[in-house]
Amino acid sequence: MHIIAAVTAAAQTNITVVEAISQPRMAAYQAHCGGDRDHALELYAWNAQVSAAFWETLGYLEVILRNALVTQLQQRHHLKRNPGHSWLDDLRRELDQRARDDIATARGRVHTKGKAPSDGQTIAELGFGFWRYLLASRYATTLWPDLASAFPNAPSRSRTTIEAPVKALHVFRNRLAHHEPVWNKHLVARQHDIHTVLDAIDPVLKAWVTKNCRISAVLQGCTFTRPHP
Repeated sequence: MHIIAAVTAAAQTNITVVEAISQPRMAAYQAHCGGDRDHALELYAWNAQVSAAFWETLGYLEVILRNALVTQLQQRHHLKRNPGHSWLDDLRRELDQRARDDIATARGRVHTKGKAPSDGQTIAELGFGFWRYLLASRYATTLWPDLASAFPNAPSRSRTTIEAPVKALHVFRNRLAHHEPVWNKHLVARQHDIHTVLDAIDPVLKAWVTKNCRISAVLQGCTFTRPHP
């Protein structure tokens, strides 16, 4: 009787969890698991684990990438001889309206938090998308010739060498941020994108991040059949 009661309690728990998560959100998981609710919840939990592992590593990547780009932007600004101003002021109007709006929003957040309006505080408030779009084709002949130096170990100075993996990671990061399924995505490819960008900046950084990364271990521990590696 105790065993039956335990099984019944576990089944009720899983029903409660599915209802709390919502049936529409669980639908894709259950479809992949042949309608098996218990296995679907296990897959949902694994999806959360791999998402968390990627989120940690993307955190390292984002800070390293933005700092590498900022270094080049600051040097570029210094060579342009604009004393008393920051590259964030965009005196030459080289940034597009989206980037200028992002900077204004970031500065507004700094002010709302009552912090000193420094470049460092503003940069910390800029999202991953800001840095991703600095690598876009619209800046190919303006910013990129200088930003390319942020990636001294890239196989070439081609802009797309860096933009392509960063673009893919930006889309992937947004899925993680909205708790979307990633178990059915090209996870090994996204891990490779992270390695590509870090290696282009500095192989030492790639080695350190890889050492402190859980992605490979979580992927290897997956017991579900997935459509992509």
